[in-house]
Formats: sequence, C-alpha cells, structure tokens
Amino acid sequence: MEWTKGLKTPCYVLDKRLLDKNLKILDDVQRRTGCEILMALKGFACHPLFPRIGEVLAGITASSLFEARLGAEHMGGEVHIFAPAYRDDEFDEIAAVCDHIVFNSFRELDRFKQKLQASQGKKPEIGIRINPEYSEIEVPLYDPCADGSRLGVKASDFDGARIGELDGLHFHAMCEQNADTLVHVIEAVEARFDAYLSKVKWVNFGGGHHITRGDYQVDVLVDAVNRFQDKYGVKVYLEPGEAIILNAGYLAASVLDIIPGTVTNAILDTSAACHMPDVLEMPYRPEVIGAGKPGEYTHTYRFGGPTCLAGDIIGDYSFKQPLKRGDVLVFCDMGHYTMVKNNMFNGINLPAIALLDDQGINVIREFGYEDYKNRLG
Repeated sequence: MEWTKGLKTPCYVLDKRLLDKNLKILDDVQRRTGCEILMALKGFACHPLFPRIGEVLAGITASSLFEARLGAEHMGGEVHIFAPAYRDDEFDEIAAVCDHIVFNSFRELDRFKQKLQASQGKKPEIGIRINPEYSEIEVPLYDPCADGSRLGVKASDFDGARIGELDGLHFHAMCEQNADTLVHVIEAVEARFDAYLSKVKWVNFGGGHHITRGDYQVDVLVDAVNRFQDKYGVKVYLEPGEAIILNAGYLAASVLDIIPGTVTNAILDTSAACHMPDVLEMPYRPEVIGAGKPGEYTHTYRFGGPTCLAGDIIGDYSFKQPLKRGDVLVFCDMGHYTMVKNNMFNGINLPAIALLDDQGINVIREFGYEDYKNRLG
C-alpha cells in the first residue's frame, strides 16, 4: 500500500475516510429511530478523533473514572458509565462528570445514594443493569449472561418496588453480533422485565452491535428499536465499541527474520501478546492484505512476535512471493481493542499512532523508553 512507504513500524494507522463511512451508517440509525448512540471507550479511545466522532454520536460510555474523564474532556456530549462496583474515593468525581450512572445492583446503589442526594452539582440519572439470562455468545470469556455471572440483576432478584428510584435500565448480552441476535435478546428482556420497562425514561441496549459490518441487518435494528420505544415509551441507547472504528484501522509491521524448518516462521516487529492481545484471547486470525490462508499460495509462514513468549503467535499466512527481512505487512481491522489493551511486556515498545486521509499519513504519537520506565516507578 502506498502509504506504507517510509513508515516506521510497527504503527497503528486509522483511516479517517473509513471512519466517516461508519459514522454515516450510525447517524442514519439515529435519524431513523431517534435513539442515541454512544461510543464505548473500552473498545476505542484514541481521543484525537473524538471531536469528529462527537459531531455524529451522542457521547461516550465509560467503564471507569479515567474513561469518563477522557470522554468529558475530549468528546463532549453525554457521558455514561457502568462498572461492576465503584470505588469510594472515586465516586464523587464520577458523579461530577457523568450524566448517567448505571449500578450493578440495588445494594451498590444504596452505598452511594446519600452522596448523590447530597451533591450540589450535576445530578446524574440513575440506572440498574439487568441480566436477561440469555445470550448467543460462544466464547465464555465474553459472555456476561453465563451462569454465575457477576454482571447485572436477574429478574428473580429485581426489587420491583424500587423502580421509582430509577431513570433507566441497562442490559448487555452481545459480542460482535447482528441484529437478529438483538431481537432474541430483547425477547428475553421483555419476558423477564416487561412490568418495569414502561416505568423508566430510557433503556440502554448495551454494546456488541456490529452495525457497520457489511452484512449487518440495519433495517432489523431500526425496526427493533422503533418497536421497543413505541411499545414502552422510552428512549433507547446503543453503545457499540467496535462499530465506530470497525475495518477503519490497520497495524503496519515489518519482517525481522525468517526461520526455516518444518514450519517456516517469520518474526515480526509486532506482537500478538503486546499489540493485538485479542488475537490470543478471542482467539482469532486477523487478515493481512495480500495474504492467503495457509497453503493457498506457494509460500506459507507462521507469524510470531519478538517477545520471549512461545505462544506469541499471530497465525499462519501464505504469499505468492517469498517474504524477506524488511517487508512491510498490513494487518486489517486493528483499530478496536488494540490501542486500549496493548502493553509493554518484555519492554517491547508500543506501535506509533497515525491518521490517514486524502492528504496522506500523519504520525500523531510515538512511544519510547520513558513511556516504559514511567509506568513502573
């Protein structure tokens, strides 16, 4: 790709043109439904792009004080938060910056109710997370509705007499899924919580909606949101993390060495463990531009990182021409859950961050030894 020429690797590259395509789709959903879409910072938090995203989306949703502050300072709009539990020494600041605070239980709400009532500043709206006890998520690590989950109040434990204390309800039961799954989740929510849904101002459908994916059923989503809002007289919020930057980010990396053997290993200057940890956690095999599946083309390589971790393996890829030291490879869909989850294990430096548009590529952040040292003392 032309923009890789002269680029120092590894480097995350965010394509502003592809971001705009995603925002156009999300804006269409908002206009057709009147719902509000929030960006979940747990998936993407590159704040130099927040002003552009904030022109379209209603705000952000956070999982911590730091995410809430980042959204408030750089995005504007609404700031929502949910956490399984809140720290006493952070809650006053959370209440000062957040417009919605969602609690994981009535017990947790009771811990902080007095602080909220005594506050002289902003009065956040209050919600409770509910557990619909239904999901179609196949990876247990990402299933918030699995048996024994710590996330959300089950219908059997929900104190309906306290519904008047709440402004809204929140559920989250999806991960990288289509709108047909959302329809099934909504059915489970209605089956368990129908008596309470019309007694609140809003219902947050959480994240996991792959709205900007090519095969996503946008019309099904729009119909589901409109039907729910009309039936219960509430406003719906959606809070995808991936959909905002889906397929709009890359990770450029270079080949450091080729090791022949029963498996031909290519060692890269990027690491699954450090720079794209979901490759190991999900797990999954990211696409590489110009590469095929193992054996599809003449030359097959196993990509590994530069760390000492034996399992720092990205995957097996084939090429029409042999790779050599210095070749630049471009991994696709590397915007979400990369920068927010990366680390400096083994003292491996973080990739730079660059923005790409019609004018070319602009590196906006580079990292170095001081970033590594200052994290540890």
